[in-house]
Amino acid sequence: MDPIPEKTEGEPPVRWTEPLEGSGGGASARQKRPLEGSQVSIIGLGASGAAAARLALAKGGEVYVSDWKAGPAVTARAAELRALGARLELGSHDLERVARADTVVVSPGISLDAPILQALRTRGRSWVSEPEFAFRFLHGPLIAVTGTNGKTTTAALTAHLLRESGMEVGLGGNIGAEFGPPASDLALLEPAPDWFVVEVSSFQLAGVVSFAPTMGVVTNLAPDHLDRYPSVEAYYADKARLFLNATPSSVWVLNGDEPEVEALAGAAPGRRFRFSVAGAPGGHAFLRGDILGLALEEGEEDLLLSQGELPLLGLHNVANALAAALAARLAGGPAGSLARGLATFRPLPHRLEPVGDAGGLRWVNDSKATNVAAAVGALRSLPGPMVLLLGGKDKGEDLAPLRGALHRGVRALVFFGEARERFARALGDAAPGRVVDGTFEEAVATATDLAEPGDLLLLSPACSSFDMFEDYQARGRRFAALARGEA
Repeated sequence: MDPIPEKTEGEPPVRWTEPLEGSGGGASARQKRPLEGSQVSIIGLGASGAAAARLALAKGGEVYVSDWKAGPAVTARAAELRALGARLELGSHDLERVARADTVVVSPGISLDAPILQALRTRGRSWVSEPEFAFRFLHGPLIAVTGTNGKTTTAALTAHLLRESGMEVGLGGNIGAEFGPPASDLALLEPAPDWFVVEVSSFQLAGVVSFAPTMGVVTNLAPDHLDRYPSVEAYYADKARLFLNATPSSVWVLNGDEPEVEALAGAAPGRRFRFSVAGAPGGHAFLRGDILGLALEEGEEDLLLSQGELPLLGLHNVANALAAALAARLAGGPAGSLARGLATFRPLPHRLEPVGDAGGLRWVNDSKATNVAAAVGALRSLPGPMVLLLGGKDKGEDLAPLRGALHRGVRALVFFGEARERFARALGDAAPGRVVDGTFEEAVATATDLAEPGDLLLLSPACSSFDMFEDYQARGRRFAALARGEA
């Protein structure tokens, strides 16, 4: 099968969209400063908001950025943008200024119930997400990765495989600062790479209008973010916006083991390719016995490597590897390069990451497991014996799947954080449990007391971290520090 064309000779890239409304000038001016004369308002000064501001300024826009917060990180970003020519406001939003902008970009951390967004709705004003804004200036084919779990691993692995195949890759989006920049920073890369690989969240997809990736990858679906969505259906509806601008030339890489993923794609046009670890019929990327392989042409297979050679723990990571290999093969990566790339990829931090062996225990940091489905995946991947740390900020998810995943290898459960009491009520009779009312450090100490030499000490909390930590990375770093014996 021929790979997806990167560009058509003499024509613009296959994903190119027209410049924003309000931009003027000739063709050269549109390319260099397409926002000349346009006002761009950006709400939220996190990493993605700052990146959108840099992009808008580089394209000639008059930029206003506001954020309710005024902490050290926000203040530092504000100083940088002010020096570049943006107008900044911290501690409030100027509704009149925002409302009269030609384009309003909203950061994913801004709740849809925020007063500024409610006021914009009242005025009939719409807004876009940062990846949507960046997309309008990306020159080159784009792979967009979404799903409930495994997005970052799959995006990073796809980029790694393409690089192993000799291609230049721009990796970023929702992937996290340690792995890649926001999409708007990718739009400033010159020359443009052979491929862009961008992770997109449901919050970001909620604000897309013209976003149309060359290839879209959906890793899996499970309930999540029910602290911000009124229902699972609303959460899935935002995920489905990945297919909003599908065309017959679109390519979709879908989880063939989950009917929900197929339903998410609906009747979207384009070519569909499926990966499966469960032997789903027609799988283009498969696990047969312990061998990972590809079958893009009928009667032809590329066997890549054994599961034991894949340096990632867990069956769910086999699925992520198959998704990435399938996407990279469709993008033109040779099978031999993909096999080498799969064998040389290293686990990402906070995702079933071995971090130490203090006290004769094997410490595994899975702090990125911020929902029930992710923790279930970890339990199904690790037989034990183990002591499992569960808790954090409660997302209100159904805990029945987690209860069903608790197996004989789970020696004990330790419940901590805001969610500790609800988790204890739902799971406390499924395995010996201990509720810790104190600090995270006290919870970890309790877990070590309950464990026996050789046990796995697993942090796979099934909750977000915001009750105790700035983010899941900070929680994972603290766990790793405790594994190293640091106070």
